[in-house]
Amino acid sequence: MANKKILICDDDEGILDVLGLILEETGHTIILESNSLNIWTLIEQEKPDLFIADLWMPVLSGDQLINMIRKNPNYKDLPVIIISASRDGAQIADDCLANAFIAKPFDYDYLLNTVNRLIG
Repeated sequence: MANKKILICDDDEGILDVLGLILEETGHTIILESNSLNIWTLIEQEKPDLFIADLWMPVLSGDQLINMIRKNPNYKDLPVIIISASRDGAQIADDCLANAFIAKPFDYDYLLNTVNRLIG
């Protein structure tokens, strides 16, 4: 399970820090980004094993990012988790073919179990 790359995008620096701290403890390499415009470049450079994205962000939303990923043959199978406080988050995650949805505030154990299920 160790040595996997997880790219996380959330415009909330506090959420980024918490996710980074939780997932670093599991031995994963964590790449944090608050600007959704930088995600495509990071995916190309880092080749992550998992992408975690907030649903509602300025400029490019999480579902827009996932739609871009799913349309690219090189990354269409990249596991993706959507995180959001939105009431409609689970449905939006399904609609854009995310592999999982995690509601904010997230449960620590559920987060770890979901990550392990997708890249463990």
